[in-house]
Amino acid sequence: MATKIRLQRHGRKGYAFYSIVIADVRAPRDGKFTEKIGTYNPNTNPATVDLKFDRALYWVEVGAQPTDTVRNILSKEGVYMMKHLRGGVKKGAFDEATAQAKFEAWKENKQKGLEAFAAKLAADRKAAAEARLEAEKKVNEEIAKKVAEKKAAEAAAKAEAEAAEASTADAPAEENAETPAEA
Repeated sequence: MATKIRLQRHGRKGYAFYSIVIADVRAPRDGKFTEKIGTYNPNTNPATVDLKFDRALYWVEVGAQPTDTVRNILSKEGVYMMKHLRGGVKKGAFDEATAQAKFEAWKENKQKGLEAFAAKLAADRKAAAEARLEAEKKVNEEIAKKVAEKKAAEAAAKAEAEAAEASTADAPAEENAETPAEA
């Protein structure tokens, strides 16, 4: 029986979630499968993969052919790296302990890269938030300046109106004061 490692789709429309399964080549995409070895959720950033590493390695070593997407997933999870290292052990290039040490070093390096990526993403988000805040502050300052100018203009107009009223009120009072004196 020819086997394939493939994705089996789940989830609602527009929000796919996949199971990584071992299936017969002739089985339909969402049909019968031999074994479920993990899950893949592309909706998160970065995509979430939950994999039974030992079972995936076993199936790759016995010749199950993965689809292109599954091959990328297995490669990123280190299944193909471990297969390569086990091949070196079988050929006598190095022993099992050395292979395990190389794999751990590879995994640690990969983890550091993921952490650096996450830190860069967080820094980018923080910088974008600060840029938005600065832009909002500038807009608010411009609005405050316009409001202050408008209030100053209104106050000046009110002061002019009061001054004009006061001068017109004083003028008739002086005329009234002079009129009885003339009589």
